[in-house]
Amino acid sequence: MKTTAKEYKLLKKIKDKDFDVDNLHQYNLHILSGSRDLQFTVSDSSSGKCLLLEDYAISRVKTYKELVIILNSLFDSHSLLKAGFWKSVKIGIKNNKFALVPSKLFDSSSLFDYLKLNCKVNKETDQLLYYKHLKSDAVNCFAVNKQLYNWFQSLYPKIEIGYVHQSSSLIEGVLSQLSQYPEDSVFLFVDRFKLHVISSRDNKLEYYNQFTINKFGDYIKFIMLVFNGLKRSQKTTNVVLWGYIGKQSTHYHEFIKYIKHVSFGERPKFYTYGFVFDELQDHYFFDTYNLHLCE
Repeated sequence: MKTTAKEYKLLKKIKDKDFDVDNLHQYNLHILSGSRDLQFTVSDSSSGKCLLLEDYAISRVKTYKELVIILNSLFDSHSLLKAGFWKSVKIGIKNNKFALVPSKLFDSSSLFDYLKLNCKVNKETDQLLYYKHLKSDAVNCFAVNKQLYNWFQSLYPKIEIGYVHQSSSLIEGVLSQLSQYPEDSVFLFVDRFKLHVISSRDNKLEYYNQFTINKFGDYIKFIMLVFNGLKRSQKTTNVVLWGYIGKQSTHYHEFIKYIKHVSFGERPKFYTYGFVFDELQDHYFFDTYNLHLCE
């Protein structure tokens, strides 16, 4: 597969004036990798400031081999991404290969058994990993294609990379902000190709799932399905939105037809942000920022 510049596209770049390439040794690199897009942030471990954010669209591919070729081309052309002396590197994985298991029932030798109940998984082609949640009594078991995993491992051989599933980033992010919203709330993250739904009860994780969106009507269908299952009310339950959505978007106008109380979520407060980030709406890149919370 011959790679051209058209196979990935920079959608957004925010760079703070305090970013200094000579300080990479004190910066944290957090990458969120999907089959159709990639985002990353760079933050300063000493100041807690988010210094850089970039967002890329990736052409549709049929195999992970093709995806790795495109990613390698993107990283080769980038001045920072293949640097090997970051303070830390964390990789978030966007896919549907995950299973949340109560920590009391978790056994690290049973990852394949947990996953096969929830998704298609193959020991030959998938690297099986897990992440113990900090703010909930759950362990997230997930799979990463081995070609992608081995490629990331080859990039940073001197750094112990932390791996986490996108769902964990969203769950940790929502649970860290619960005090800012009414008790009766449901939280939505509108991704480019999926809808993520999270709820809590008694300040604990109650529900998480992700839904693939094939047509516009799927959004309301899945939201109503979750509302009915959780016995939540369209008239009284508060819905908080993050993701690639705005007040002028057709998504938002469709949501408020069916749900009375809809608002946009806030940007995480564990980072400080320079004025250049003001051009981003606060509810964008919620999953990318919250990789920071996944220790």
